Amino acid sequence: MNDLNYHHLRYFWAVAHDGNLTRTAERLNLSQSALSSQIRTLEARLGHALFDRRGRQLHLTEAGRIALDHADTIFATGAELLGTLAQTGQVRRPLRVGSLATLSRNFQTGFLRPLFGRADVEIVLRAGSARELYAALSDLSLDVVLTNRPPARDAGLPFVTHRIAAQQVGLFGTPAHLSGVDDGDPSGLRDVPLILPTLDSALRADFDAWADRTGLRPQIAAEVDDMAMMRLLARDGLGLALVPPIVVQDELATGALCAAPIPLGIIETFLAVTVARRFPNPLLREVLESAADRLGASEPAV
Repeated sequence: MNDLNYHHLRYFWAVAHDGNLTRTAERLNLSQSALSSQIRTLEARLGHALFDRRGRQLHLTEAGRIALDHADTIFATGAELLGTLAQTGQVRRPLRVGSLATLSRNFQTGFLRPLFGRADVEIVLRAGSARELYAALSDLSLDVVLTNRPPARDAGLPFVTHRIAAQQVGLFGTPAHLSGVDDGDPSGLRDVPLILPTLDSALRADFDAWADRTGLRPQIAAEVDDMAMMRLLARDGLGLALVPPIVVQDELATGALCAAPIPLGIIETFLAVTVARRFPNPLLREVLESAADRLGASEPAV
């Protein structure tokens, strides 16, 4: 048998979406054993196990996740054909991206921009905590996680961390807040309210170390764990925000915000975390290579 049996594929597709063999068998009016047999036949044809059977639970393997992506496309195209009698669109390949909820939105769009406007690409973007995202990455529900915090090293979880961007961090605020700040003089910040990351962030630790070295006792107006909120507070005149320039690039372009002329020597590094896979998503390779090229061209001096 050289051709793929699409009846077998549809049975697999139904079970993968239901997540339960018994429920799918009842819905399709089949016996459980017959449905299991159809899926085993498909697995034999493809040469890979599609489900990892843990007790009564079915979990997609890496090959199963890829097969489901293709099955989704195949059956969606079939439904379109029935509805329109002509296939006018292109097959769309998904890229599933997880992003730390506190990460700069400008950075996220910059990373994904090489795929924008492509008719063959569907971007699925999910925000969450590091724990949620790494769990989804481990079970192959995500292709990549964007973060500024490297994952804990664990031999049982084969994470691969790609350094894809780095920027000098600065203090940014309205021109009114910077009127008394002189070039290179940290003492000018003594009476200026600051918007800082929360104490659990690496960026805050670096700033606190810099303030200690320079003898600055900062006047803290707010501690925020979301860069987008820090940008808004700075734009509204609450104080100077400690962020990478990519976070406030639009405000810098319009002059709504300016950079304090005081070098901090702090670097923010942005990371893309993946897992080692036998069948990597080719779209992921494209955006990682594009990011690596941009990083090489704009590496900041330390």
